[in-house]
Amino acid sequence: MTIQTQSLPASRAASVQKVTSAGGLQAWLVEDYAVPLVAFEFAFKGGCSQDSPAKAGAASMLSALLDEGAGPYDADAFHRAMDDKAVEISFSAGRDSFNGRMKTLTRHLDAAAGLLRLAVCEPRLDEDAIERVRSQMVASLKREAKDPDALAGKAWREAAFGSHPYALPSRGDLETIPAIARDDLIAMRRRLMARDNLKIAVVGAIDATRLALLLDEVFSALPAHGDLAVIPDVDMASMGERKIVDLDVPQSTIRFGLPGLGRKDPDFWAGVVINHILGGGVFSARLFREVREKRGLAYSVHSQLMTYDHAALFSGGTSTKNERAGESLSVIEDEIRKLAEDGPTEDELDKARKYLIGSYALRFDTSTKIAGNLAHLQVEGYPVEFLDERNNHIAAVTLEDAKRVARRLFLGKKLLVAAAGRPVGM
Repeated sequence: MTIQTQSLPASRAASVQKVTSAGGLQAWLVEDYAVPLVAFEFAFKGGCSQDSPAKAGAASMLSALLDEGAGPYDADAFHRAMDDKAVEISFSAGRDSFNGRMKTLTRHLDAAAGLLRLAVCEPRLDEDAIERVRSQMVASLKREAKDPDALAGKAWREAAFGSHPYALPSRGDLETIPAIARDDLIAMRRRLMARDNLKIAVVGAIDATRLALLLDEVFSALPAHGDLAVIPDVDMASMGERKIVDLDVPQSTIRFGLPGLGRKDPDFWAGVVINHILGGGVFSARLFREVREKRGLAYSVHSQLMTYDHAALFSGGTSTKNERAGESLSVIEDEIRKLAEDGPTEDELDKARKYLIGSYALRFDTSTKIAGNLAHLQVEGYPVEFLDERNNHIAAVTLEDAKRVARRLFLGKKLLVAAAGRPVGM
C-alpha cells in the first residue's frame, strides 16, 4: 500500500505536533487528511547490537515472529485478520534499533490498532512459527554462503570491528540460528521492547486527541523500562589490510572503508557533501565517472557515510571482473587521494549542495516516508527543528570547509578492503 500525502509546508517542523498520552507515551504527529490513511512508525533503541555472540540473529528472528501469531490468533488467523482490513504490520531489526510500522485505512484504525497491540504486547512465539522462521533464515544464510556481496561484507565487517557487537552478522549464521530457543526470544523481547526505549511517529488522518488514546491502547502494557546491554564506542580497525574470500566466480565484489564522522561531529555535513562528490550514487560522482564511464570497469560503484550509535564509517563498494579488480581498486584509491590533496572544485561543490538540498523533499512525499523519517530523527537524537535546519547545514558548507574535511577524512589513510571472488592484482 502506497500512502500518498500532500507536501509538508515550507517549515516542516511547524507541521509536527508533539503528542503525550495520559500514560506518558510521546509521539510526533503530522495530521494530513488528503487521503483517509494513517501510517505508524516506531522504534526501540537496541537492535542487533544486543545479540550475544552465541545467539547472533536473535533480534532479527524476533522481528520476523511478532506478526506470526499474537493473542488469540495463530499465525494464519493473524494474517487473515490483517488481510480482512487491508492492514499492514511489519517489524525489522537494525544495528541500533528494533523497528515496527503499521499502515491502515482510517475506517479500520481501531481494528488495526488492536492487532498492533497484540503483536507488540502479546506475541505468541509459537514453536511451529519459530521453526518455520528458523528454516527460512537458514535457507537464506545457505544462499548467502555463495553470495560474493554477503561474503565480502562479512569479511569487511569482521576486520573492521573485531570482537565488537557490530562485527556480528545481524541475521546470525548457520551456527547461531539453530541455537536460538524460544526463551532467548522472550528474553530479547523483554530487554528491547519497553516504554522508556520507544520513539513513535504518526502521519495521516488522525488528530492528537485520538492518537493519545491509541498510544496508550497499543503500548501501555509494555514494561516501563528495558534492560539493554551497554555497547561501547568502537574505532574502525585494520586500515590498510586486504581480506580476500576465495570464491570461484567470474567477478570480484569489493568492499572498502575508513573511519568516518559521527552525526554530531561539527564536520559531518561537510563530510556528507564530500561523499556525494566522491561516490554518492549520482552520475556526476567522481567514482562513477572514473570507474564506469571512462574505463568500463564496473556497472556501479558507490560510497557513503555510515553513522551507528557507537561507530562512524566511510564505506563503499563495487563489483568487477576478477582480472580487473586490482585496476578498479587502484582507480578508487587514486580518486580518494586526489580529493584529499586537492579538494573539490567550486562547480562540484555547488552541484552537490543543490542536489542534496533539492532531493531532501523526496524523503517527505508520502505518509510512510514522513513517518519513517520522523521516527529516525528521534532515534538519532535530533530535535524536530532539524527538519528545517538540515538544508541550512548543507548550504553553509564552503569550499574551504570541503577541502579541509576531505583532508581530514582521506589524507594519508589506507583503505581496509575485503573482496570475494578471485581478484587479480590485489
